[in-house]
Amino acid sequence: MAEECLPTTYGLAASDPQQILIDRRNISASDLEQIMAEMGRMRQIERKIMRSSQRFMKLNETDMRALRPMIAAKNTGKVLTPSDHREYLGISSASVTKMVDRLEANGHVRRSQHPTDRRSQCIEVTEQTHLAARELVGRHHAQRFQVARSMTAEERQIVIRFLSATSDALEGSLAQATEQGQ
Repeated sequence: MAEECLPTTYGLAASDPQQILIDRRNISASDLEQIMAEMGRMRQIERKIMRSSQRFMKLNETDMRALRPMIAAKNTGKVLTPSDHREYLGISSASVTKMVDRLEANGHVRRSQHPTDRRSQCIEVTEQTHLAARELVGRHHAQRFQVARSMTAEERQIVIRFLSATSDALEGSLAQATEQGQ
């Protein structure tokens, strides 16, 4: 299988020459290109990490997403039900059942009787999958915190402000597109 090669720079002058999408006043072209390139590179690396983990664990994206709350629940002693997964993943009850059947058949999760509600089941990640996820995904993501730790408190505040404002802007853009039926 050929490795996906994505661009890490978007050539803003060529893709948005009239500045319809991106107002480039008050920021140098080289700064903006460098920011865009590094954000693109980080997204590309995150996708590589996720695909590599999915291949190794033989899971699809939804299965990987389903494991996150199960791992957190295992770490905190919380009980998760199929309804919790339905809400978290935004999928139907039937889809949750199929997913859990598949994950259980592949040794990633186990079902058991809910400790306080005998009408319900709880679903928990197996120890083997918990350890694999920590080693395959967790160790990569932990590197972000090492970088943050290496910065001064002032530098971290700038990064936090940038990431927060970027997330807010993307969320606002998505909400606007949703309102316009896009």
